[in-house]
Amino acid sequence: MEPDKQLDAIRERIDEIDTRLLELISERARCAREVAEVKLAASQSSDTPATFYRPEREAQVLRAIQDRNPGPLASDYIASIFREIMSSCLALENPLSVAYLGPEGTYSQAAALKHFGQSAILVGQPSIYEVFRQVEARECDYGVVPVENSTEGMVGQTLDSFLESSLQIIGEIELQVVHNLLGAASIHMHSVKLVLGHEQALAQCRQWLDSHLPEVPRETVASNGAAAMRAASETGVAAIAGDLAARLHELKPLANAIQDSSANTTRFFVLGRESVPSSGHDKTSLLVSARNRPGALLGLLRPFEENGISLTRIDSRPSKTEKWTYVFYIECQGHLADDIMLDVMGQIEEHSIMLKRLGSFPRAPI
Repeated sequence: MEPDKQLDAIRERIDEIDTRLLELISERARCAREVAEVKLAASQSSDTPATFYRPEREAQVLRAIQDRNPGPLASDYIASIFREIMSSCLALENPLSVAYLGPEGTYSQAAALKHFGQSAILVGQPSIYEVFRQVEARECDYGVVPVENSTEGMVGQTLDSFLESSLQIIGEIELQVVHNLLGAASIHMHSVKLVLGHEQALAQCRQWLDSHLPEVPRETVASNGAAAMRAASETGVAAIAGDLAARLHELKPLANAIQDSSANTTRFFVLGRESVPSSGHDKTSLLVSARNRPGALLGLLRPFEENGISLTRIDSRPSKTEKWTYVFYIECQGHLADDIMLDVMGQIEEHSIMLKRLGSFPRAPI
């Protein structure tokens, strides 16, 4: 068969497949509407609010899709496609409002889009504290805040916010961070007079900046989105930010991928008001304050070792109630509802003066 005829035949098959896909997606959307109707009816009869977003259910679905993926598309790509389908279907049930560290163009916004999809209503906030407040005050359904970077460590403001908040961690997002040096259309590398960025972004690009722009001053701003906004309007200013900020503020890249580590990844927490049932692949986060005596930290950690529970993170923060006293952030595998975890929590309470359960949540599925 001649190439043109072969291509025509393949295109006909693609058209047929697209038609079937459309029918199946529409059928899934109709099922989502039926789910909403059932939940609303149950809510009215029991006088309890309907729960539309189920983090553990979404994580289970996305993992199952990746496990069954026959290729040739990579499992992460397939999961991202299904995430958007799920996001659109959930919007038919009940559109979600999500607070994130703004303004537009931040990595927090990119993380929120990765987790909730394009159909969520994203609301930028000026600070991490304000993200917490918006969710606590029920002005937004959920929140997304940065918690850890693979090269710069934990985000102290996020951990400190948990000390005063009743919110639960209900999910995590891992986002590969690619920093670009961005500027307005008229700027060139040799004409950059000031580089703006969030303090973590500046730290993550320190070696590149020292090598390529050693004499150019650097200024810390509240977010990379804020840096991009100023770069779009101020002469001689360049911003460290990502592709989303470049698109939103119509900036051009002066240099791409300037982060010092190619494996630069930031982890974000999803904040909610209610705890999440087990998904089967979960983590648990705690804040613990130990008595100030020899072996106190060992006493906190021993129950995990004795019960074979793997710790995925441990960090310390000043307690802010008394000098030289600390609160430990501990993250481990497992769910607070597991029998073994219930036993461990009881043992930890014996060695602590404060134990705050921040929540159990599904491990990032994509």
